[in-house]
Amino acid sequence: MTSEIHALSGAYAVGALDETERAQFERHLAQCSECRAEVASLREAAAALADDGAVAPPRALRDAVLADIGRVRPLPPETDRRSPAASRRLPLLVAAAVLAAVGVGVAVTEPWDRSDGTSQQQLTASERVLRAPDAQEVSVHLPGGASATVTRSVREGRAVITTHDMDAPPPGRVYQLWLQQSDGSMTDAGLMPERADQTMLLEGDAADVTGAGITVEPAGGSPQPTSDPIALFDLSGSA
Repeated sequence: MTSEIHALSGAYAVGALDETERAQFERHLAQCSECRAEVASLREAAAALADDGAVAPPRALRDAVLADIGRVRPLPPETDRRSPAASRRLPLLVAAAVLAAVGVGVAVTEPWDRSDGTSQQQLTASERVLRAPDAQEVSVHLPGGASATVTRSVREGRAVITTHDMDAPPPGRVYQLWLQQSDGSMTDAGLMPERADQTMLLEGDAADVTGAGITVEPAGGSPQPTSDPIALFDLSGSA
C-alpha cells in the first residue's frame, strides 16, 4: 500500500474511494505534501474547466460517469524518466476534465486545513463512533434550554460530544471536557470551541471510562478541574 497509495490522488479528488480507502488516504495526505499539491491542482483544473461554459448533463450520463469512476482505480506510478508525480498527473487531469465537462460537482474537504480547526481524520473518527453498533448515548440538559449528548463506543475506544444551543462561556473562560476513569480521576479530553451547535471528538481512550464531564476553566484550560462540572455524563452502563 505504501507505493500504491500515492496513485489514489485522482480517485480521492473526484470522490471515487470507498470509506476505508478514503480514511487511509487522508491519513497519508496529512503527511504527504506532494499528494496534497496534486489533489489541489486536480481540483483547480476541474473547477476551471467547469466554469468555462459548463451545462447540466443528462442525468443518465452523469450517473454513468460516476459509476465508471467508482469501478476504476489508478495504476501505480510508472518508473520511467518522468517523476512519479508527472507520470500520474496526465491521466488524473483527464479524469478531472471529464467530470467538469459533464457538470459533475465535487465536494471539497481539505483534511489538513479546515476553517473551524477540525480535521477530516477527526470527522471520520466521530462518524465511526456515532454509527458504531455498540454506541451508547447519554444526554443532559443545560441552562437556557441547551442540551449536550456524549456518545461512546467501547469497540472504537472513543467518545463524541454533540451540543445544541449551548451558551458561550464567560469572558476569559473556556469549556473543558474530561473523561472520568474507573478510580474517579479526571483526565483532560480537550477544549470546546465557542460554538452553540457542534460535534466534537473527545481526546483520549474512552473504552474503559465511567463518565465524562464539562467544566468552566481559565483560558487555555487546566490540568485538573478547578470548578464543579456544569454537566456530567454517566457512561458506567457499558464500560
